[in-house]
Parts: sequence; structure tokens; C-alpha cells
Amino acid sequence: MTMTVRRRAFASVAAAALVAGGAAGFGLTEPATPAYAQALPKTPIEAPEHPPGSFANVVDKVKPGVVAVKVKLDSALDDDDDGPGSPNMQQVPPQLREFFKRFGQGNGQGGRGMPQRGERGAVGSGFIISADGYVVTNNHVVDKAKTVQVTLDDSRTLDAKVIGKDPKTDIALLKITESGSYPYVQFGKGAPRVGDWVVAIGNPFGLGGTVTAGIVSARGRDIGAGPYDDFLQIDAPINKGNSGGPTFNVNGEVVGVNTAIASPSGGSVGLAFAIPAETVQTVVDQLRTDGKVVRGYLGVQVQPVTKDIAEGLGLDKAKGALVDHAESGTPAAKAGLKSGDVIESVNGAPVNDARDLSRRIAGLKPGTEVKLAYLRNGKGDVATVELGTLPTDGKVASRGDSSSGGQPRLGLSLAPANDVGLGDEGVAVMDVDPDGPAAAKGIAQGDVILDVAGTSVSKPSDVQAQIRAAESNGRKAVLMRVKSAKGQTRFVAVGLTKKEG
Repeated sequence: MTMTVRRRAFASVAAAALVAGGAAGFGLTEPATPAYAQALPKTPIEAPEHPPGSFANVVDKVKPGVVAVKVKLDSALDDDDDGPGSPNMQQVPPQLREFFKRFGQGNGQGGRGMPQRGERGAVGSGFIISADGYVVTNNHVVDKAKTVQVTLDDSRTLDAKVIGKDPKTDIALLKITESGSYPYVQFGKGAPRVGDWVVAIGNPFGLGGTVTAGIVSARGRDIGAGPYDDFLQIDAPINKGNSGGPTFNVNGEVVGVNTAIASPSGGSVGLAFAIPAETVQTVVDQLRTDGKVVRGYLGVQVQPVTKDIAEGLGLDKAKGALVDHAESGTPAAKAGLKSGDVIESVNGAPVNDARDLSRRIAGLKPGTEVKLAYLRNGKGDVATVELGTLPTDGKVASRGDSSSGGQPRLGLSLAPANDVGLGDEGVAVMDVDPDGPAAAKGIAQGDVILDVAGTSVSKPSDVQAQIRAAESNGRKAVLMRVKSAKGQTRFVAVGLTKKEG
């Protein structure tokens, strides 16, 4: 009798656990109705406190606004062509290069890639953003397109035209040519948080209307695909053909445009990247109005403030954008910005790093007046700058630090630059110890040291004097400005660890 009571009690607990979505129900041959079969609240769909039991309501709501995009290319691409809209492969991180080679339009699957000779078709995804038929997709899906068609959720295939493209953010805007009233989706009103649920809908491998789900894994990812990378990282499975499709939050709002994956095989391994909705909206608004995107321009080359550079400048934190060079006649130069300034904020909003500054300035229209807070020689100041127009072949440059450093004894042989025909200013690097700290950090024969700790140098003793002065002042590092043999300048942070013995 006792065993019977216990068995009944256990069965009741197991059934209750299964209804609640618990693991205790696994292995039962006749499971009770699970929670995900229950109806969710009607629209507007509010984000649940716990993971939803089903995404069906969200999918039913938004799926009619998602389309497949089919393209006929203008001409066959050569074997050495990286494909429509594909990035410079030398700028793409090694872990992503194999994906960009495989996730290609040319095989008819709609993504960045390397089509083979003779291939003329491409497919991808997109979504309608207005009742009159404007469609958002990736630039690399429709780049070099001769004709474009979109297939709606009701299986109709309609012609579309390209209104405008922006390669720098990989966004394109299309317009369905047939007049009518089309179902459309809306952009989210706020940025998603890491951990939020997302749903991706698209056309992977030509299988339209495919739904996958996951979470936002990270924000602000830079994958080397373009100058303004600021991707959402999601783990919703994304595959070939999803390019240009939407990522939705649980309210059915678009929070991103699916653009790339990182994978050794070309298939999904849970690392997908989507362009944030706020970036897409800014670009689409300009494409819809002008057919192109015009960006603000400062006219500076900037680089990150590394920990060593921060110590060399006497900063508490490695944040901000270090001005490497302000080009003559540009808005930055007219406002008085100089090499060595550290830009800390734009209109009161903190600048995290050089790329963050680039994105902020590019997101503003030419003619906009901005206030840049910056540090110069440890003192804060504010410059008011009227932005120019970013040249079509230029950008606010962002470079990584190739810092030299380690010890005051750098392993360099130096000579006045004007004595060896390397210019009228600075100290030339004549020889480099291959085992020394300078060589390990990229200092090369033919480089010219222009200044050390903000002071111009013209002979080797000037370099030594500034390093000794920095040591005397308790600095852990000293900052040098170095010009390469190709004429490019960069800041180099040299650690001041004392040499033993």
C-alpha cells in the first residue's frame, strides 16, 4: 500500500514538472501537454520575464513582411574577384576568412563570398518596411545586380529596383515596382540587451520562410568587414541565404539585419552577426531620400589609446581616440586639433576608442556642429567643429597600435634624419636589433622618430634625454611619434622598465 501511494505521488510530481517545462518529465512515455502549447497574450507582445514557451505568435505576426531576394548579376566575375560587396580579404580576421570565401552569392546562396567564373545568380533575404513596398537587404546581396526580384510569403514573385546602396555598412534599399499595399515590419524602439531572445527569418539555402531562434550573445562586435563595424552577435542559426534578413525581438520588432557568420565550414556554429537596427535606420532614411549616404568628416587619423599609451600620456584609463595627424585644411585642423590630442567625448557622449569616434562622426550629417572634449598635455579643453563631407575615397582612419616598447634600451641605432637623407625633421632608425624590444613591436630600419613625450627630437641624444626625463617623473611609459618609410605616422608607447645590472 505504501509503495502504491509513493508511485502515485511520484507520477503526480513528474507530470507537474513536465507541464512546467522541467527536466523531470524526460523519459515518460505519455507526457502531459507542455507549456509551449498554451496561447501567448495577444499583441502587443510583451517580453516575458522567463523564456517564452513558443515563438509562434511572433512568427505569425512578422513572417508576411519577410521576403526572399533573387538577383541576376550584371556579368560573370573573374576568379580573382572577391564577389559582390565582399570585403578586402586582407582586412578580414583569419578566423572569418574561410567563411567569407564560402558564404558566397555566386553559388546561388546569397552571402559575401567568392563566386566562380560563369556564375550569374544570387539569392538572399530581406524585409518590407513600408506599405508601399520598400525592402531592406544587404548591399552584398544586390551589388552588381542586373535584375532583382522578391518573393513574398504568399509565394508571389515581384520585380524590384535598387533605390540605393551603402557598401560601408552593407545595407541596400529596394522598392517593389508593382503598386499595392504590402505587409511590413517595424524597427525596434530600443537596442536589445545581451541575453535577450531573438528570432531570425530568412531564405537559407533557398528555403524561404525559415525561422530560427537564439539570444543576443554580444554587442559592438568588430569583425573587420567594414570601417563602421558595430555588429550584434547572435546564436540563432544563420546560414547561406540568410543575408539581408531580419532579426526580431520577442515583440516582433526588427533589431538587426543578418549579415555574416563565423564558421570553419560555412555552416552555422552559433556565431552570427547582425547590423544593429539603429544603424540600419540611419542609412535607410538617407537612401530613401537621396539614394546615397553622406557622412560627416573630421579630417583626422586616429588610433586607439592602449594601456601603454595611456601611461605614456599620464591618463588614468585607456579610453578615447588619439589624434595621430590632423590633415591640413580639414575641419579638425581649422578647429585647432593637433597630433597627440586625445578626444574623450563628442557632444558630451564619451568616446570609447578610435573606431567609436569614427562611427559617431560618420553618423552625423555634414555641416553639423559638434563639441569635442579632448586632452592636450594633460589639460582638458573643448573644440567646436563644423563637420565637412566625408570624401568618397576617404574615412576617419582607425589604426591599431604597433607600439614599440619594453625597456629604455630599445635595440636601435639612431642618426639625425637630415644627415641621412630621410627628411628635415626627426631621428632616423639606422639599424634594429632583431632580438630587441623595438624590433618585436614593429620599429624598422628607415623609420623616423619625430617626437618623444610631445617634444620634437632632431638627434639621438634628444631621444635619450626625453626617456630619462620620463623616468625621473615616475612615468611607466613614454610616447613617441614615428613616421614609417612609407610616410605614415603613428604613436608608439615605449615601456620604461629599468634594465637590470
